[in-house]
Amino acid sequence: MIAAYSATSQARVNAALETLFTAPSPELARLYEAMRYSVMNGGKRVRPLLAYAACEALGGKPEQANGAACAVELIHAYSLVHDDLPAMDDDDLRRGQPTTHKKFDEACAILAGDGLQSLAFSALLDPRLSTLDAGIHLQMVSALALAAGPAGMVGGQAIDLGSVGLKLDQKALEYMHRHKTGALIEVSVKLGALASGRAEKDELKSLQTYAQAIGLAFQVQDDILDVESDTETLGKRQGADIARDKPTYPALLGLDAAKAYALELRDQALHALRPFDAAAEPLRDLARYIVDRRS
Repeated sequence: MIAAYSATSQARVNAALETLFTAPSPELARLYEAMRYSVMNGGKRVRPLLAYAACEALGGKPEQANGAACAVELIHAYSLVHDDLPAMDDDDLRRGQPTTHKKFDEACAILAGDGLQSLAFSALLDPRLSTLDAGIHLQMVSALALAAGPAGMVGGQAIDLGSVGLKLDQKALEYMHRHKTGALIEVSVKLGALASGRAEKDELKSLQTYAQAIGLAFQVQDDILDVESDTETLGKRQGADIARDKPTYPALLGLDAAKAYALELRDQALHALRPFDAAAEPLRDLARYIVDRRS
């Protein structure tokens, strides 16, 4: 079920994303090439899938969430480009291919990341992608800015860089990951819900609980895969977190307890969706996929 839904949603968002990478002048061709490479070079598109699924769960049509889906994927891609730089994680491999600064150069990668960040907000408002009420657009821009900025993803990355070599307790580790990973996953669901034009307060609260649970589960599973998987399967360097002495859930809880915690978070997410009918089944499938995936 999730495979067919993922394939359809990935095709939808990829087609929308492709419209965004035409350089407006020859002088900008290399920059746009680097931006396109950073986004279109593979990826599971989990965040766009969540945006589409949340929109459909509330009775919206998936194409209403095209702008939201593109926006969250562009923010995600920009964060990966910058995270991979030598000044941060210094990674050579992403999605089985050279990282952007290896394919191009560091300066170009920095600018590509900057470009993708601003392009995300343009995509969110692009009438070619989706036409929504101005009031809904304002809510969406505000939510994305908060989630992507220093109070969200960027702040989480800053905490992560400052935590290398430290022994964090579970509360501190979760605080970091609710920002670094969870904030963008949470806003993906919120933007999709808002795009439906039918989001009510109680529904948004239930979806927030769902998204917070799967956002944390996603990171727990990432930490588990960093121990159990291999570089070819992951598409990035296996064991990188261990090598950098980063705090992780398996290191803190033990591998078996980390796996049990991922399943507990999945169940929390599924419980939050009890008020929703069968239209929310893709969201349920995505919660299961997040803890079952092998890359």
